[in-house]
Amino acid sequence: MSLKGKIALITGGAQGIGSIISKELAGQGAHVVLGDINQEGAEETVAEIKNSGGKASAVKIDVSNATDVRRVFDSILNEYKPIDIVVNNAGITRDALLLRMKEVDWDLVLNINLKGSFLCSQQAIKQMLKQKSGSIVNIASIVGVMGNFGQANYSASKAGLIGFTKTLAREVAPRGIRANAVAPGFIDTEMTRVLEDSIRLKLIEQIPLARLGQPEDVARCVSFLVSENASYITGQVINVNGGMLM
Repeated sequence: MSLKGKIALITGGAQGIGSIISKELAGQGAHVVLGDINQEGAEETVAEIKNSGGKASAVKIDVSNATDVRRVFDSILNEYKPIDIVVNNAGITRDALLLRMKEVDWDLVLNINLKGSFLCSQQAIKQMLKQKSGSIVNIASIVGVMGNFGQANYSASKAGLIGFTKTLAREVAPRGIRANAVAPGFIDTEMTRVLEDSIRLKLIEQIPLARLGQPEDVARCVSFLVSENASYITGQVINVNGGMLM
């Protein structure tokens, strides 16, 4: 699944799943650009990739800001070449029961998780359409399919991302561009490590494979989807959840 010569932007690449995806794609030969509001963290991941022999760079980006997104995509085009791969991974949570959810937290989650993917995909396809190739992967979530207590904003953003992915795939398929989504289940990251042990155990009891997922499980799926081995796959939602939702 060689990605040699490909330019890939991974948003939210400074830590967690985004960091592992970046390392996976770099390991396949791509030059990865880690876009994150936390540029210092992104630079640390870039250093790890370079120490392993990969190619990487970091850029600060606010995915919810159209001007900022346009600047980043223009800089990638000017410094390298038209972009080949975009992984829309940037996302946040602001959990609360719907009755108590603040409007500002609803807007913040939708702006970053959903609007951010719209803005980045829009800029990406402007470059991809000219070369009649490219692959976009949106990181959705199991809760965008089944919902989750206290996550009305997050679930809505991820459900919207799934619908967005399918429409995008239909629009750009005639020009050789593919768009897919990966919907992780509960993955062993900082977001889940803060949960109490009793809650983690209850989650694991609901998973047929009897474990939380690893970021590498998601990264390998993304790596496949952006490769030529998936050249006939578009508009799909790949569930990486250990069988929790079938």
